[in-house]
Amino acid sequence: MFDKLEDLLIRFEEIMEELHEPTVTQNQERFRKLMKEQSDLTPIVEAYKEYKKCKQDIDDSLSMLEEESDEEMRDMIKETLSDSRRRVEELEQEMKILLLPKDPNDDKDVIMEIRAGAGGDEAALFAAEMYRLYVHYAEKRRWKVETLNVDEIGIGGMKEVSFTISGQGAYSRLKYESGVHRVQRVPETESGGRIHTSTVTVAVMPEVEEVDVVIDEKDIRIDVMRASGNGGQCVNTTDSAVRLTHYPTGIVIYSQTEKSQLQNKAKAFALLRAKLYDLEQQKAHDAEAQLRRSQIGTGDRSEKIRTYNFPQGRVTDHRIGLTLYKLDKVMDGDIDEILDACIAADQAAKLVKMNEN
Repeated sequence: MFDKLEDLLIRFEEIMEELHEPTVTQNQERFRKLMKEQSDLTPIVEAYKEYKKCKQDIDDSLSMLEEESDEEMRDMIKETLSDSRRRVEELEQEMKILLLPKDPNDDKDVIMEIRAGAGGDEAALFAAEMYRLYVHYAEKRRWKVETLNVDEIGIGGMKEVSFTISGQGAYSRLKYESGVHRVQRVPETESGGRIHTSTVTVAVMPEVEEVDVVIDEKDIRIDVMRASGNGGQCVNTTDSAVRLTHYPTGIVIYSQTEKSQLQNKAKAFALLRAKLYDLEQQKAHDAEAQLRRSQIGTGDRSEKIRTYNFPQGRVTDHRIGLTLYKLDKVMDGDIDEILDACIAADQAAKLVKMNEN
């Protein structure tokens, strides 16, 4: 590990030297790559530098203890020694985590898709609430949300909604939301007061560039039509809605949120690229079944990951055994505590696997 850390420190210093050259901004692509690499290396380099300093402090304290006879001074030195040793242990763990292989999609924006599952209208109502949860979460982190498509029902629910969330590290956090979310509560339409269980499925996909997924024109059928449902005058009176059909996979994408056919087409292709990329990711997950089982669920759409129990005000994440009694705050987008716990559990599982190899 320490050989690798030394190599990273040398590389970091090389980058800093190059960034200080007067001509570095003449090649903007090169400049952006250097800045990105510097940003990625900074946390591990800073941790390693602090680690080396703490190790030196330990050596200095041990040397001083051999020479010092005053008991009061010796107690102070011992306290410094104890602090340095504790910090060294913490930094070793931090550096192991920072050295874990990074998910190449972590820095990407995301496309999310929420679908009502079992439970009829109640599932559609909860799908709409989950959509608002993620919108509020994105707003708290100052991320941008853009709706791609929505299929609403008349009572304020959503059979399906797809949307993008753009912002620093969006996928690195939201990828843990993929799976089946279960709600337990008494529906407003239930006169007997019985608790019903409904589900929605959340899919979180990294937004990918055209170069990442090549779509053959002959594999696509593009249909244009008038939008349906709620919308302004232009939305409902012009052929602005776009439907894409991808023959090899049978995937159908419908986009109608924009007045412009070109904008709807661009959104539809963005969602199709994400879905095709996600299919390849799913195949990779299936091929590495053992790896997938060792990680917190980030790929299995059929996995029941969380229960929202309204009568008890309780949220339980089944993957990590976490239960919180703050359902109102969670439904308002306060999900960082859950996501942080998922990330920590995922890292712990990866560390165990790394130590086994």
